[in-house]
Parts: sequence; structure tokens; C-alpha cells
Amino acid sequence: MARAQQPALPVIGFIDARSGETIADRLRGFRQGLKETGYAEGENVAIAYRFAENQIDQLPELAADLVRRQVAVIGTAGDDVALVAKAATTTIPIVFLASQDPVNLGLVVSLARPGGNMTGINFITGELVTKRLEILRELVPAAARVAVLVNPTNTANAETTLRDVEPAARAMGLQIQILKASTSREIGASFTTLGRERPDALFVSSDTFFTSRRVQLVNLATRHAIPAAFPNRDFTEIGGLMSYASNITDAWRQSGAYVGRILKGARPADLPVIQSTKFELVINAETARMLDLTVPPTLLATADEVIE
Repeated sequence: MARAQQPALPVIGFIDARSGETIADRLRGFRQGLKETGYAEGENVAIAYRFAENQIDQLPELAADLVRRQVAVIGTAGDDVALVAKAATTTIPIVFLASQDPVNLGLVVSLARPGGNMTGINFITGELVTKRLEILRELVPAAARVAVLVNPTNTANAETTLRDVEPAARAMGLQIQILKASTSREIGASFTTLGRERPDALFVSSDTFFTSRRVQLVNLATRHAIPAAFPNRDFTEIGGLMSYASNITDAWRQSGAYVGRILKGARPADLPVIQSTKFELVINAETARMLDLTVPPTLLATADEVIE
């Protein structure tokens, strides 16, 4: 009875379409950002994680559950997840991680003055389509036909990718073939098509589902001996040929810092959306050798990391 009752810890809700295991490294970046603002999980803040395990249709219920719990702030990763969270509450602060322009997505009214209950980080990966295609062309200069893999259930990402990749391909004299996959089985079917039609290279669009299936995608690209450009270093580290993207771990750290600032009283409407400024080109030299590709010295010189 003499013991003072400990005050309840503030609770952060966090939603992701993937599994906790899949994004473990990124969550460490998120917690680092929290730490930079004075918060440590289990000490002075609690985190209620909600993972959809790639069951996208579960996202609305996961968001509704956090709203019912009346968490202090909600963190999200992925354009589709941010839209679900936006639909779930107009009062609980939300910090998003978005690959595309959040104004175009309808998340905020402007980057400088977000307005409502949302702000976050735009890591721009979805807007680096042209540059990634250019690098793929440098690695495979003889390429004439490129297959582009998109997830049709992530409508915003798929539309943005196709909107950008088609004119970029025309400018480079490339023909493109669109492949669609939103399940593991459909990924397998896409590679069956690749094996039959033999395009010269593969361009994998930025998508949280594809990141969760990166082992399958990299293994199939290796098995079919097709040079592939991937949307982030998670693929390249396990044998993908190349990736060009923002530094995703840093984006997650910034997201954690914004959540911490909101816990301290900042309003999302007053926190401008941060656009990533750190970009990294990662090339897997071993995979290039397996594909009998010579990495141009210019790319080797500009790469942030060359995996041997």
C-alpha cells in the first residue's frame, strides 16, 4: 500500500502490412528515432504493434483496434497503410512513412503545412523509377525489352510506377512488358512468363508486399538468370543485382523522432513532411559476375556500396 502507483505509459500504435520479423531492422531505426527524443520502449513508452502478415484486407480492422484503444499516436509504414489509418481516425495523430508524394495520395494538404492529424516522412522511393531504370540500362546496355513487375492491389504505387516507367522506357528506346502479382503464386506465374518470353531485364516496382517476398523474387531472378533492378537494399543484400533508393533505415529513424515529438506535445499539422535526402545505390558485384555483366567504372565509382 505504501508503494506509489506508477502512471500508465503512453502507448504508440504501429501498423504494417508485413510481419514484425520482416521489418525488424527498420523497427530498430524507428526505436532509435524515439530514443533521440527521449523515449525508450518499455521504460517510458509502450508500443502496440499490429502486423497484417501480408493479409491486406486485415488492415482496416487493425487500425480500428488501435483507435478503440485510444493510443496516443499511430505510426504507419506503406502508402496503403497510411490511407487505411487516415480513414480510421481524424483525431489521433498519425505519422506515416510514404514512398510517394503524400499530397497526391491525399494524406496531407501540403508538405510544409500538413493540416489535419497526419504528417510523416516521404522517402520518395516510388518517385525514383526513371533513375533506377537508367542504372539498369547502364548495367545491361544491350537490353531492348524490360519486364516491369507491379502489385495491382497497391493501386497508387502501380499507377505511379507505370506512369513514370513508360515514358522513361520510350526515351531510352526500351520496350516494356507489364507483369502483375499480388500473391506468392502470382509471382511464380510471372516468372514462368519471363522464362517463356525471355525479356532482357526485370524492373521490380516499390511495394511493401514485394519487400516481404524478396527472398522469393531474388531466388527466381537468379534461377532465370535475368538482370533485375530492385526498389531497396533489402533485395541487393541477399543477392539481387542492384537497387537505388532512399536510405530507408534513416527514414524510419526520422519517423520515430516525429512520433516522439508528438508525444511531447507537437501537433502533426505543425510538423512539415520530411522528404528523404539520403539516396543509395547498392550493386551486388558477385551477382553481376554470375550474369556475365561488367559493371561500368562510373557506376562502381558512384555506388554507395558494392557487395562482393
